[in-house]
Amino acid sequence: MPAAAEKPTVTPATDSIRFFDAQFQRQVLASDLKLNPFEEQALPYLHGRVLDYGCGLGNLAIAAARQGCSVVALDASRTAIEHLRQAAQAEALPIQASEADLRTHAVHEDFDAVVCIGLLMFFDCPTAFAQLRNLQAHVRPGGVAVINVLVDGTTYMDMFDPSAHCLFARDELPKRFGGWEILRCDFQDFPAPGEKVKAFVTIVARNPGERGAA
Repeated sequence: MPAAAEKPTVTPATDSIRFFDAQFQRQVLASDLKLNPFEEQALPYLHGRVLDYGCGLGNLAIAAARQGCSVVALDASRTAIEHLRQAAQAEALPIQASEADLRTHAVHEDFDAVVCIGLLMFFDCPTAFAQLRNLQAHVRPGGVAVINVLVDGTTYMDMFDPSAHCLFARDELPKRFGGWEILRCDFQDFPAPGEKVKAFVTIVARNPGERGAA
């Protein structure tokens, strides 16, 4: 099933959305569409019905669909979603791509895998934690969540809206997956412009419920 041509929603622009919309435009022009390191880590865990929450240009959604997944891909960037729809349609991939305000978006379906890479830290902390709970609640029993955020130690702040961002404490994600089966938890630092640093944590966790449970 090709990407759905849904009417785009109107997402209020923030500094972060403008930052990434401009970045996505540059990437499309440069055909810079390879998976980033976090997407490469996530891909082997994706199966069945997948939610890509904050999909960006959709490189991971496309890779997951090519390996047999059906994907719901959401992002606040119109540039990103339009690009993904065109790319999915060109290959007749089972991707439903929609523009959405991910600070408030309500998920109404359960998934075998939920992936959220590089998104939640762009919300204020109460919103980030609420949306994390929302995502966790829609992982099917036996399914996996792959979550990646920036953590304390990050010094590159140019991409953040000054009034709405959240650097997670380094132990925040493991604490919020208490009771889940942690498959991996990786801390990685990357150099950023101006001799600054982006410090990330990526967690892959399995919902401890029984497969097939109601």
